[in-house]
This record gives sequence, C-alpha cells and structure tokens, in this order.
Amino acid sequence: MFTKWKTSISIPQLITISSPVILLIVWEVLSQTAIIDPRFFPAPSLIITTLIDMAKSGELFDHVSVSLTRILFGFILGVVPAIIIGLIMGMYRYFRFFFSPIIMIFMPIPTLAMLPIILILFGIGEFSKMMTIAISVFFPVVINTAAGVSNIDKIYMDVAKNYQANAKDFFFKIALPGAMPVMLEGIQMGQAIALLTIVAAEMIGANSGIGYLIWMNYKAFLIPQMFVGLLLISFFGYLFSLLLRALEKKLLPWK
Repeated sequence: MFTKWKTSISIPQLITISSPVILLIVWEVLSQTAIIDPRFFPAPSLIITTLIDMAKSGELFDHVSVSLTRILFGFILGVVPAIIIGLIMGMYRYFRFFFSPIIMIFMPIPTLAMLPIILILFGIGEFSKMMTIAISVFFPVVINTAAGVSNIDKIYMDVAKNYQANAKDFFFKIALPGAMPVMLEGIQMGQAIALLTIVAAEMIGANSGIGYLIWMNYKAFLIPQMFVGLLLISFFGYLFSLLLRALEKKLLPWK
C-alpha cells in the first residue's frame, strides 16, 4: 500500500500541494498567537468553521448559485460570438481589417467603466450582469482565436485550396482545430476575468452573489464571513482552471 502511495504522487505534485498547506499553517499560527491582528486576519480554522455554519444555514448556497448562474450564461454570451468573429477575422483579412479597429478601441476600456452604459441598455436585472461578464470575456477570446488562425501553418491552407475545400470545411476542419490551442488559452484567461468582473459587478449593483456577500460583510465588519467569500472565489477560479485544462487534454491530445 505504501508503495502505491509513493508512486502515485510525484515530487513536483508534492511540492505543489505543500506550498498552500505551509501558507495556511503559517497563517494559522500567526493569527492564533496574535502576531498578525486576528480581527483583520482571522485564523483559517475560524474561516472554515464560518463557511460550514453558512453552508448549514443555506445562505452560502443561495449566493453561490446566483453567481455561478451569472458566470455561466455570461461566459457563453461572450465566448460563442468571440470564437465566431475571431475565426472569421483569422480566415478573411478584410474582416480582420474591419473588426480590428473596433476591438482595439473598446478593449482598453475597463468593463466596469462601461457598467453605466450596460445598465442603460439592458436594465438593472440579471441580464445586465451577464452582459458585463460577456463583454469582459469577449476580448481575450476573440484576439487569441484570430491569432490562432493566423498562426496555422500555410501548408494546410494550400492543401485546402488544392482540394477546393468549401468555406464550411475550411472553417470546421482547418481554422477551428488549428486555432484551438491558442483559443483555449484565451478562454482560460477569460474565465479568470469573468470571476474578477462578477465580484466587482455584484459589489456595485446587486443584492445577492459572492461579490455582494464579500462587500456587505466587509461593511458590517464580519471579517470571517468576508474571507469565506474570498475563499469561494479562489476555489472556483482553481476549479474552472482545472476543468478547462482537462477539456484541453481531451480536445488536444497531441499537445
């Protein structure tokens, strides 16, 4: 049994696991001994206890389900058009000339700075929060997708032309698979931006969600509850990253 355990975990994996564990232990000791102020940095054990209590009351699941719903639909609303436009930009240079200035104009503007316009266009309901996420996700995905198509080896383009491939075949059999490695990196970046955006958006204009949970507990000086919200964001960011990496291995077994 020891041999199986020994061979199942490599040294790099052990080092990866050890770093957050050491951080939590150091934080626990410093907080328990009041070397750092426990009012502002409560011990991880207290934060976990608070998380369990909030989960038992049902409060936690209400906020988590609301945020995850907003993230999921906002992510889809941003990623799907970004992939389509990015592929078209990479395939046809005149479309690239047309869309590039528009993307370059709007990309530097922080999404939250556009929130008043989003609220004017889509109201103060759930759809405006989803659109806030969609806009923030759109830009890294569209740019990476277009770059992925542009970097496809020219020989594949020549083969498609020689065999007189139609636009549909070129789109699905060359452009999409060829752009996928770079495109997935853009999606990976987009999921991180989506989490940042939803937290900020829920702090500004929402009465539910993880961002709202963090902000309201901060205002009430309920610091352990505030750290529960931060812990949830960290957890979901890591979880989404693992899921996307697993999807990448499935779609790109040769990488």
